[in-house]
Amino acid sequence: MKRILTGLLLLFVATVSYGQQSAGSYGFRLGLTAHPTLGWVKPEIGKSNSVSLGFSYGLLGDFNFAENYSFSTRLTITTINGKSTEVVTTPGTGGNPATQAAYELKYKLQYAELPLTLKLRTARINDVRWYGQFGLSNGFNVGAKQDADLDGSAVYRDKKISDDIKFYRAGLIIGAGAEFDLSGQSSITAGLSYDNGFTNITNNKGNNVRNHYIALNFGVFF
Repeated sequence: MKRILTGLLLLFVATVSYGQQSAGSYGFRLGLTAHPTLGWVKPEIGKSNSVSLGFSYGLLGDFNFAENYSFSTRLTITTINGKSTEVVTTPGTGGNPATQAAYELKYKLQYAELPLTLKLRTARINDVRWYGQFGLSNGFNVGAKQDADLDGSAVYRDKKISDDIKFYRAGLIIGAGAEFDLSGQSSITAGLSYDNGFTNITNNKGNNVRNHYIALNFGVFF
């Protein structure tokens, strides 16, 4: 996990350095973010259950290449939780046939995220600028645990399932919000975004499982 985070941090710094050189007079902005997420899991075979609360925190970066347009990214640790009901096959032993049962599962997945998005902002209106955002999310799994219940009884809790979860996750991001100017170049940003995962998050070839989340975004640019 440390190697992954170190590599992503170096990539983020390299992107920042390049953005500072290419942004010209429009400038580069760096900030901090911390916000909750509402995640859910959608299996191809099975059903999605209720949403689960997660959390995201890290760095923000905006490269302003025109007055109202910017390339926006971030380096965050994001937890995407979600519940599902899935049929799990248990291999047979000692001549006994394999068995199937419907388990209630809760995925607790943690990703290092480095999305690539385009942000379009309005002109300043009474110290507020509204924005829309669209792009690609890139997540690299750094932690995976799972709870399982069968017929209302706990089978296991916080089981490590890193070997069953794919390292890379991709999705589409769409969002909107507002930036509120403070003194100087500082501003506070608040908004809502939807991350629609489109890759299978598990190594189970028999069941395509995707996860999605809604983020209540809060941040401060300096």
